[in-house]
Amino acid sequence: MKLDKIIYTGKTHTSSGGRNGTSRSSDGRLDIRLSSPGAAGDGTNPEQLFAAGWSACFIGAMGLAAKGLNITLPDALSVDAEVDLGMIDGGYALQARLNVHLPGLDSKMARTLVDKAHETCPYSKATRGNIDVQINLI
Repeated sequence: MKLDKIIYTGKTHTSSGGRNGTSRSSDGRLDIRLSSPGAAGDGTNPEQLFAAGWSACFIGAMGLAAKGLNITLPDALSVDAEVDLGMIDGGYALQARLNVHLPGLDSKMARTLVDKAHETCPYSKATRGNIDVQINLI
């Protein structure tokens, strides 16, 4: 799939060491140490970064879906993203869960909203058919 129009390009530089290196964005807003999942140290890991990006993007997609459905999102909405790194067929792979909290919203409307957001969220599109994904209403 080729984009019709590029809205933004996130650029980072990650040092040698990969999961045990550093990563910095071209604008300097992101400057982090990296570490392997479960390893001692003060760095984050790619799975945490992916979870943070996806959950933030998903909330934005829910906002767009809510406008289309003419509903107001609850102020206390949240998304807890869980990205698992594991093994399958002798290689590394990911799977994920988005646990969506929409307090006060009717469960049927919440499911419709989440389904619409999952259709349009760029992270959801990127993972669709590539990794196992569960979208849970909590």
